[in-house]
Amino acid sequence: MGSLSIWHWIVVIAVVLLLFGRGKISDLMGDVAQGIKAFKKGMQDDTKEAEKPAEPVKTIDHNATPAPTARTDVGSKAV
Repeated sequence: MGSLSIWHWIVVIAVVLLLFGRGKISDLMGDVAQGIKAFKKGMQDDTKEAEKPAEPVKTIDHNATPAPTARTDVGSKAV
């Protein structure tokens, strides 16, 4: 009783064909195929972008000590 016999499947398929018609089902399958193709193309585009070398990320280290700079105006007076 747990599984459906072949006659059950035939009745189910016949009801689906009557409700949706043959044209709607083939249109639906075509849309599914186009979606799969678009997905595969998108995945290929992602792998092409991943192969490009990425630019190094510039970060600011707030805890780092600043590098010493040479200043000539400190301690001297203009005459």
